[in-house]
Amino acid sequence: MEEIEKEKQKKKKLKRISKEEKRLRESYGCIPDDLMRVADGLIRRAAYMRVTLEDYEKDLDENGYVEQFSQSEKLEPYERERPVARLYNTMNKNYQCIIKQLSDMLPKAPPRGKGGGEDDGFDGFVDSK
Repeated sequence: MEEIEKEKQKKKKLKRISKEEKRLRESYGCIPDDLMRVADGLIRRAAYMRVTLEDYEKDLDENGYVEQFSQSEKLEPYERERPVARLYNTMNKNYQCIIKQLSDMLPKAPPRGKGGGEDDGFDGFVDSK
């Protein structure tokens, strides 16, 4: 019975990942074709990470960030960070990095609010940095 439940959860997670991947592809659909091959892998990783982060968040909300831990029955238990909290923090940092990489691949928006004056090249220089 437990095996059937695990399989259901796995399928549910795969469906959530697919939905998130579709959302990300819509958001980053205007990435130029030459960069899209690289972006494709990042989008798949980001979708997986976001769904997994949501699962970690649920666990952390229900069970907290810390737990009582003891090396043995003879020692006094102490509070320590739960392993899922460390995993969450690491994965969240990596997820943010991937989203930044994807955002950096988007075409640069034309400058707004220009007075219509002659282009001196300064904005192009700054944008290229």
